[in-house]
Amino acid sequence: MELTAALLRHAPADERESADLGRIVRFVSAEADPFDRRNPRAHLTGSAFVVSADGRRVLLLHHRKLGRWLQPGGHADPGESSGEAVALREAREETGIAHLLLHPRAPRPFDVDVHDIPARDGEPAHQHLDLRYLVVAPADAALTPSGREARVTRWFPWADLLSLDLDPGLVRGLDKARVYWP
Repeated sequence: MELTAALLRHAPADERESADLGRIVRFVSAEADPFDRRNPRAHLTGSAFVVSADGRRVLLLHHRKLGRWLQPGGHADPGESSGEAVALREAREETGIAHLLLHPRAPRPFDVDVHDIPARDGEPAHQHLDLRYLVVAPADAALTPSGREARVTRWFPWADLLSLDLDPGLVRGLDKARVYWP
């Protein structure tokens, strides 16, 4: 399977990412459709670290349900089986930026993360096994967020990220992304 091969090539940045990668590889090997969100235990998701074309800013959204700053991303639609496709579609839908592209030199996936999702609205607590990709916005990117997922969608200069209370996995991914822009 192409996804398994891509995961086995992934070089984790730290022990947590290494443990998460192992969990994701085992999950993908055991599940017929690892992206199926009807799985009550866990499912794969796709997300994007969206960086401006000049590399000076990162796009984050303040998630409506989770109440914290996150990168755009989410669940696969029925029939989707590519983390890249899920990440790009979700980022386009959530930001309104039509011409987002995967960074040409970044590994795919760029980062992986397993995180708990609390029970809510009749949905049991479960895990998201997130495949993350480095994505570049076009220079003329017009931000027109959907508003469904996020309270606020905003570009942040790299230095401003330090003042946010970000999840350690998000910090790790953003630190990895920063290396691609001097």
